[in-house]
Amino acid sequence: MLIHSRLYRTRATAYRVALFALGLAACATSPAPTEQVAVARAAIADATAAGGGEYSPAQLRNAQDKLARAQRAMADQDNARARALAEEAEVDARLAAARARSVKAQRAVAEVD
Repeated sequence: MLIHSRLYRTRATAYRVALFALGLAACATSPAPTEQVAVARAAIADATAAGGGEYSPAQLRNAQDKLARAQRAMADQDNARARALAEEAEVDARLAAARARSVKAQRAVAEVD
């Protein structure tokens, strides 16, 4: 009976420590996604230079809007949301750039034919 009681107390203590560690992990904030915001900003600049404003304006606007929302989330210390928005902004900007380059290439081919 004494061994059973010690085993129970050991397990109970282990569970308490594990719960405490999980609680600390849940309270910890993720670092500010400054690098991801910079990457999204560069992708938007690339899309603009590629002609995204003319050939893919909706995607470029989406990217710019998401980047602005990411910056607001960062200011509000909501770093997880800021990271997600910055990543989405990057993807939208890359899509705008790819579409713009594709339209330009298709037009160039049409001129040659």
